[in-house]
Amino acid sequence: MNTIYIDNLGGVEVAPYARLTEAQLLNRLHPDEGVFICESLKVIRVALEHGMEPVSFLCEEKFLPQVPDYGVPVYTAERAVLKQLTGYELSRGVLCCMRRPTLPPVATVLEGARRVAVLDGVVNSENTGAIFRAAASLGIDTVLLTRTCCDPLNRRACRVSMGTVFQLPWTFMDNYMQLKDNGFATVALALTDRSVPIDASVLKGIEKMAVILGTEGDGLSDNVLRQADYVARIPMQRGVDSLNVAAAAAVAFWELSK
Repeated sequence: MNTIYIDNLGGVEVAPYARLTEAQLLNRLHPDEGVFICESLKVIRVALEHGMEPVSFLCEEKFLPQVPDYGVPVYTAERAVLKQLTGYELSRGVLCCMRRPTLPPVATVLEGARRVAVLDGVVNSENTGAIFRAAASLGIDTVLLTRTCCDPLNRRACRVSMGTVFQLPWTFMDNYMQLKDNGFATVALALTDRSVPIDASVLKGIEKMAVILGTEGDGLSDNVLRQADYVARIPMQRGVDSLNVAAAAAVAFWELSK
């Protein structure tokens, strides 16, 4: 194993872990050079099993025996040094810098799918990760995101998803016609006058369905709701008007993927 001991976080080799922002890691000007940070051995192993390419690892010395040997640098330091990293206490000891994969076109992601989750403007990384985890476990075949969404390879999103961002096919989409062109009926989740209960008979038997989830707080825009084939709501009790988008997603996926 190519183990390299460091005593500070000032070196350029550990910049992705210590100093680069999510936007800098993404590197929109040079996408082929983009990387992301994956944390916790469990999530890292899932990423590696699904073809992600490691650039380097960073860990405490006591975790070295658990780091898989991919021939890349493994930087190690004392805990006191690594505690300077924001969020290191949550990483469970190991971080991995990985190359960003090339995202497939929408048509490729939709091929063979029957149930699709669409995230429209969901910006919270924890919600994004939780939605991916629900989608993977509750019958969703693939995930599409608008360009205004949080990056699913955001460090926190990866961790909260428990690695499901590497298991489910996903990509960004530019307009809803891409769903229509591929034969999908769209079901927007919202509280409106035209919404039907999530278990309404009109939603049963739809062969190819895209479930649309809106941004935290404001929900889906009027334009998206007008374009949707159906608008559905989750019936509430005790005067509660709505659920967190990740919780709502889990309920919708369970009901609509039957």
